[in-house]
Amino acid sequence: YETNLETPIQDLGRRHPMHEANNILRDVFVEMGFKEMEGPMVESAFWNMDVMWIPQDHPARDEQDTFYLEGMANVPEYLMKKVKTLHEVGIKRSHTQIGDWSEDTTKKKLLRTHSTSTSFRYLHELGEKLKNGENIDGKYFYVANVFRNEAVDATHLAEFFQGEGFIIADELSLADLMGFIKEYYAKFGITQIRFKPTFNPYTEPSME
Repeated sequence: YETNLETPIQDLGRRHPMHEANNILRDVFVEMGFKEMEGPMVESAFWNMDVMWIPQDHPARDEQDTFYLEGMANVPEYLMKKVKTLHEVGIKRSHTQIGDWSEDTTKKKLLRTHSTSTSFRYLHELGEKLKNGENIDGKYFYVANVFRNEAVDATHLAEFFQGEGFIIADELSLADLMGFIKEYYAKFGITQIRFKPTFNPYTEPSME
């Protein structure tokens, strides 16, 4: 073998189209003044489900939808007690009988099923900063890979991506959200946007 023979370096590498698309989405968020969040892929059921008031017997927690892992996650004790109370007593009504909410269930480890678990982590951190008198106004976003036990075919994998964000400021309204959505899509050349009212059990008002 002639080990000293010079050969040209071939530029064969390229990003996967999905990652390239995510980078484009990320760039638009940053251009609009958003700060990128970070969160763990291995999450606790507490942050992934319980803080969102998903009942512990809800079908979304079933193993056919969620990848559970061995071991238990660390969950803030004082927060766990507050969430337990809201599950059992509730602000308006309870969906869990008193004594049925399980700490073992909330400490289960899993691969996050959505990006909102990271948003809730950040909202908690921002809430602590607000208690200390800090100004938490701002824009925050996350493009996250998430995992669900899907049937794999040509258009579905067990891993996919979600993007989300939130804005904290005074005097915001639904009109501000609609304006942001229009501006966001306009940066991709999509200007024909129409909003219509719809019913979602978890947001009010809701629209598509």
